[in-house]
Amino acid sequence: MRLVLRAGLLTVALFALVALASAPAFAQNGRSLSLSAESVLLIDPEGRVLYAKNPDESHAPASLTKVMTLYLALEDIELGRAQWDEPVTVSRRATLTPRYRMGLRTGEQVTLRVLLEGVGIASANDAATAVAEHLSQGDEEAFVAQMNVKAQELGLTQTRFVNPHGLPDPMQRSTAIDMATLVARLLRDYPASRTILGGQTFVYRGRVYARRIPLFNDPGGVQALKTGYTHEAGYNLAVAAWRGGQQFVMVVLGAQTRGLSFLDAKKVLHYGFVETGLAPDEPEPQPPVPVRKPIRVRSVRGRRG
Repeated sequence: MRLVLRAGLLTVALFALVALASAPAFAQNGRSLSLSAESVLLIDPEGRVLYAKNPDESHAPASLTKVMTLYLALEDIELGRAQWDEPVTVSRRATLTPRYRMGLRTGEQVTLRVLLEGVGIASANDAATAVAEHLSQGDEEAFVAQMNVKAQELGLTQTRFVNPHGLPDPMQRSTAIDMATLVARLLRDYPASRTILGGQTFVYRGRVYARRIPLFNDPGGVQALKTGYTHEAGYNLAVAAWRGGQQFVMVVLGAQTRGLSFLDAKKVLHYGFVETGLAPDEPEPQPPVPVRKPIRVRSVRGRRG
């Protein structure tokens, strides 16, 4: 009951503050942030909005859908309905889930832990299907129904799930505010998710899946991250960063390229750290002053006629 109440208060606070933040946010030097993404939201540890750009605009979540799949799986583990190392028998339907996949084979058994790492790190669609089927006695549609029930419980009023992996479907929609709320709740309710979303490499059947994401190596404190892409959605990103012992959650939806989604995230995170006094504001770099070369005067001798 207490968790439900806290979730409701967080959602109410987010909606109220997003309404106040509907105007473009500006950095301390007066410049607006130039971002590629269609929708962006950054919240601080108290759920307060530090930056918002179209935060309640409906958008295809792509693989950010997997955040809810992870939430339900970790909830089942917490409640004793599933175990980390229990075997999962892979169905033919799971193996036929379109790319990207970790290469599951029909009838093989893989531990739930490995599948969850495949979902969070490799963003494997076949792993998401296998998890969904396993946790709902083989009925993926029943798992999706649970996803939508949980979305309502968490106050994600503008979100509807149609599958557990995020492959395109016109009915599958969410918003930056809903995704930020979901990510914040996942990390708070199930801290083990931080390890999964913070993993940079995943090995399955001798193949190494590496996430070459510059934000992990940037001094911005990013320790948990989920990417997503479809042609419809563009490049999506959910980020959790820790600075000064405080957790910040950011969602970027609809960036034009993968690189620009990371650049947007870096800009907005730095803005948030400056706003909260956790980082100094960096002065805007000034263009170099051109150096004028000395003019050499050559004497001109007259010609003889």
